[in-house]
Amino acid sequence: MSWSRSSWRGLRSPHIPEYPDPEALRAVEDTLKNYPPLVFAGEVRQLKAELARVADGDGFILQAGDCAETFADFNTFNVRDTFRLMLQMALILTFVGEKPVTRIGRVAGQFAKPRSNATEPSADGDDILTYRGDMINGFGATAASRAPDPGRMERAYFQSAATLNLLRAFAGGGYADMHTAGKWLLDFVENGRARKKYELLAKKIHKTLNVMRAYDDGGREPARQRIDFYSSHEALFLPYEEALCRNDSLTGDPVAASAHFIWIGERTRDPNGPHVEFLRGVINPIGIKCGPDAQPGSPERLLEKLNPLNEGGRITIILRAGADRAERAFSRIIRELQAAGRKVAWCVDPMHGNTRTVDRGIKTRMLSDILRESKTFIDVCRAENVHPGGFHLEMTGKNVTECVGREVGRDDLAKNYDSCCDPRLNASQALEFAFETAGHLSRG
Repeated sequence: MSWSRSSWRGLRSPHIPEYPDPEALRAVEDTLKNYPPLVFAGEVRQLKAELARVADGDGFILQAGDCAETFADFNTFNVRDTFRLMLQMALILTFVGEKPVTRIGRVAGQFAKPRSNATEPSADGDDILTYRGDMINGFGATAASRAPDPGRMERAYFQSAATLNLLRAFAGGGYADMHTAGKWLLDFVENGRARKKYELLAKKIHKTLNVMRAYDDGGREPARQRIDFYSSHEALFLPYEEALCRNDSLTGDPVAASAHFIWIGERTRDPNGPHVEFLRGVINPIGIKCGPDAQPGSPERLLEKLNPLNEGGRITIILRAGADRAERAFSRIIRELQAAGRKVAWCVDPMHGNTRTVDRGIKTRMLSDILRESKTFIDVCRAENVHPGGFHLEMTGKNVTECVGREVGRDDLAKNYDSCCDPRLNASQALEFAFETAGHLSRG
């Protein structure tokens, strides 16, 4: 079937809200169509080549960041601290796993969230629209705040542009120089087990780099002073995605210029739905969240639409199930796509299947469950003779208390619970995750 950037509009989805003023929405879309792209075709192709190598067993993916970005929390320090934490985690995975790590942030576009219910009760008992992310409506629990506002799309665009500008400066301006790895620790990471292990690792790396520099003519080491860092988000709000779709100036190929990597989730991976329809036409690498509820044959039907030429690097399957259901679900999906001869990179999202509600209705996740599902993923991949390609995490460089583990107990959750949506790992927990999973990988 023919494709255009607007061919999705003939299909409906509960995750694309109705706007009270459709003309105002169209006006913002028309404005965004004239703005510069946020990412470029060459960067997208470079990421796709890296993911093809991961699919072949030569590399890992670290995809991480906020559950949902917000306008209120945007500042230099939050962007820097999450970037710095990803540098640390990637360093651990690289050093222990002895393979290159592709760093993909859930950043500069993660402003829309799928929700199970269209409405929820307010404090006075009236039904109001559910919060769907800052690109669509406000977090305040009032009817006025929750009304979809098209002007938020433009604000999301400018915040994404500013974030990417800052990240490009960090990645290429010397901040990511591996000689400074010992300085990447966040101030609030206490003198515990993870901090001591990281400091020892940084010293080993620093010594190794000094030896390498002694043999390097001129001592310039450009490859160790800069890194590549990519952006990603769930391609949920299609009016925004269409407005930022561009054509590669060299080939004419359509590019989703809102991010390097975009994914579809459990709620939006209908092979006949609008999200799959839009994504099948762009050249970006695509992630597909798959869990135990994926019907037999459904992942293969998705790949027939999204990657009919079986191109390496095009598809990353992001498995998610929950620690108790992971082994059976992961084995089934991997075997199905292996039998079909599909070229994919395999990744795990150990966060979403392990969300639970505890005292006073607080949503949290247990670090122990997150680690158990991640290790099960590694074990299943090895048993099925595929490469365990990486991790998809919700985490932050802020000192939050949203997940239980590493000095955060259930009674500590209210101390600094800052998420507007789902609970995130803090820096200490994320470093512990990196060491534990890297160690499990190395024992294979």
